[in-house]
Amino acid sequence: MKVTLRKINNTPLDFEVKSKEITFKGYLQYHAGKLILLKAKLTGLTDAQCIQCGDEFKLPVDEEIELFISDGIYEDDGNLEIDVVESFDSQANIDELLNSEIELIKSDYHSCKNCK
Repeated sequence: MKVTLRKINNTPLDFEVKSKEITFKGYLQYHAGKLILLKAKLTGLTDAQCIQCGDEFKLPVDEEIELFISDGIYEDDGNLEIDVVESFDSQANIDELLNSEIELIKSDYHSCKNCK
């Protein structure tokens, strides 16, 4: 799902995308300058690998996501510590954001219930 950033205004634009057993639901809203706020919840199950025994298991996911999407290069003034994703085609690819958040969660250290 791609959203054109220039069409996003102060009225929140709701979205919901799914990938296998994960749901990514939230909204996009104009923030300031070239920044669009993405606020969402990531819920469901994803496959993970136990760091101790190496077995695959289903990892429950329940994460709040808040980041900004910049329409072009983001120039930090040094005063704010925010997560910013830069878009160079004036579009937010929600599916790509979902996949990157899932991969970020999977890259952490997780143990299955037998190894805890």
